Amino acid sequence: MSYQNSGQSEKLSTQNMQSDRALLIAVIFLVVIGLMSIFSASAPKCIEMGVNPARFLIQQALGVIVGFVGLKFLSNFHYKKLMTYTLPFALVVIILLVMVKVAGVTVNGAQRWINIGPMSMQPSEFAKPAVVLLLAGVFYRNPIIMDNNKIVTAFIPILIMLGLIYMQPNLSMLLLLLITSVAIYICAGGSLQLIFMGGACFIPLLLLKGLRGYQSSRIVTWLHPEADPLGAGYNVIQSLVAFASGGFYGVGYGSSKQKLAWLPEAHTDFIYAVIGEEHGFIGCLLIICLFWTILQRGFIIAAKCQDMYGKLLALGLTFSICFQGFLNMWVASSFVPATGVPMPFISYGGSSVMVSLWMVGILLNISKDNVKRIRNYTNVRNI
Repeated sequence: MSYQNSGQSEKLSTQNMQSDRALLIAVIFLVVIGLMSIFSASAPKCIEMGVNPARFLIQQALGVIVGFVGLKFLSNFHYKKLMTYTLPFALVVIILLVMVKVAGVTVNGAQRWINIGPMSMQPSEFAKPAVVLLLAGVFYRNPIIMDNNKIVTAFIPILIMLGLIYMQPNLSMLLLLLITSVAIYICAGGSLQLIFMGGACFIPLLLLKGLRGYQSSRIVTWLHPEADPLGAGYNVIQSLVAFASGGFYGVGYGSSKQKLAWLPEAHTDFIYAVIGEEHGFIGCLLIICLFWTILQRGFIIAAKCQDMYGKLLALGLTFSICFQGFLNMWVASSFVPATGVPMPFISYGGSSVMVSLWMVGILLNISKDNVKRIRNYTNVRNI
């Protein structure tokens, strides 16, 4: 063994490992686009309310700051240590969801938020990483053979969270968590036959008994929005008008007309329509490419990870972020019925952007551990 190689090995083993830069750059681009879009979409509403035009921008910026602080911490906190804190974190989420039921704020008929001083929090957003952490901790050894202790410590908290979220009601978040759970189970090697059997029983039951009146009307409206253009079909029609007005290049930043009076929730659920109007097909394609980059890098991180827990964690977090992002695009484009889920990193919502950035922090830590393994393997070969 040469002294030169020995010195290089010691240097490589002590230096900070670089995480996935492409993933981080894509996320930063989305956050910046989100801040710009929130200001453009919300400024007219703030002026109408008689408040600072940058009010929603400032509040979102605070969430972004907290999110990046958490991202930095989690990117340096080894993901395997998260096993120790998974159950306590899930219990905290359950307590917050109970607080929503007891003293939550009702907006548009849904009780999903709790006020903490001048700020509001949406606890259901924290259920996304909680469910992924719980399932990764259960399935990383064997998705089929599980002892009773694991069932109690993982599935019972998940069922409680799902029940509390359904009671808000927040069917879109419930479906997101269920689909993410199915994805993790399949990636862990679970039985597809069991999934099909469960879906065959659950979906008809949900359609017959689980949907409330307004949720059922959303499906009818999605199929025929023109049947009620001033009522249930109004949001979808105005969103499509925004995309049509944008064309290929868009009308220019800040020049959207739909956000002025016609497009409801322009800075939250339908912010993608505002982006489509102001930046056209090019702007929409950029958002799609950025989320596709996150999806690709997340799956590459999972593929390179050497342990099953890290693989499932990376897959679950990546799927949750990207599926929610694409779901928001599909809703705004009327490819699926309206669900009310925000677009990660872009839609207004402090809880959403914080949790999304924290989830990316865990992904970056897994990628950093992969780099460390590769470098250590290279060092051994040079000895």
